[in-house]
Amino acid sequence: QVQLVESGGGLVQPGGALRLSCAASGITFSICRMAWYRQAPGKQRELVAGITSDGIPDYADSVKDRFTISRDNAKNTVYLQMNSLKPEDTAAYYCTAGILKPNYWGRGTQVTVSS
Repeated sequence: QVQLVESGGGLVQPGGALRLSCAASGITFSICRMAWYRQAPGKQRELVAGITSDGIPDYADSVKDRFTISRDNAKNTVYLQMNSLKPEDTAAYYCTAGILKPNYWGRGTQVTVSS
């Protein structure tokens, strides 16, 4: 059974930082492309960042230079370090795993950026 379990969300003030984690099980983690998506109320789900099995990252323009995606294949875990958070970063954040596309999704973790 595939499980992707996100953690690390919460309430943070503008300009603050959070680190999201996603622990994967039931998949061959090392060959998967991992990614983080987010969905804000009333908005479409969007890709935030992805990382290939070789560790090559890509980012949405809106988070470049603020967010960093990384992975630890020994721990089957992918991370999203989020710095300089803005109110518009408020959303539910979802971890995904797949080969050519996201085949598996976590349940999400809420990030709220507010003063």
